[in-house]
Amino acid sequence: MKLKALKSENKSVNGLWLALLKGVVTSLCVALVGILLFAFVLRFTSISDSVITPVNQVIKGVSIFFGVFIGLKKYKNQGLLNGLLIGFIFTIVAFLVFSLLDGAFCFDRTLLNDLIFNSVIGAICGIICVNLKKY
Repeated sequence: MKLKALKSENKSVNGLWLALLKGVVTSLCVALVGILLFAFVLRFTSISDSVITPVNQVIKGVSIFFGVFIGLKKYKNQGLLNGLLIGFIFTIVAFLVFSLLDGAFCFDRTLLNDLIFNSVIGAICGIICVNLKKY
């Protein structure tokens, strides 16, 4: 009896890690597409430089929402914690990917702000996503 419970718990933990990974990968894909589209728009228009940072934050927020929504689709509990984890891990992975694409790693206050902002966005999206009713 205890062995079945242990296997069930282990299966649940593995499923949760796969859901978090799925959420992070989805967020990363959405962010890459969003940033590529925004770069395309910047290339052919004369948008002010002051618009770039807010639009990047919106792209990150939307990508985290989609990642949390897809990743936590089967989970209806602990949305705050799981969403926070998706936002936090997404920020680290996105930093690594975009730094590799840029060719330079810059550890500064912006990274810390992104970690906090994206984790909070992930937590809020997690709360929303686990409380949505299936229709």
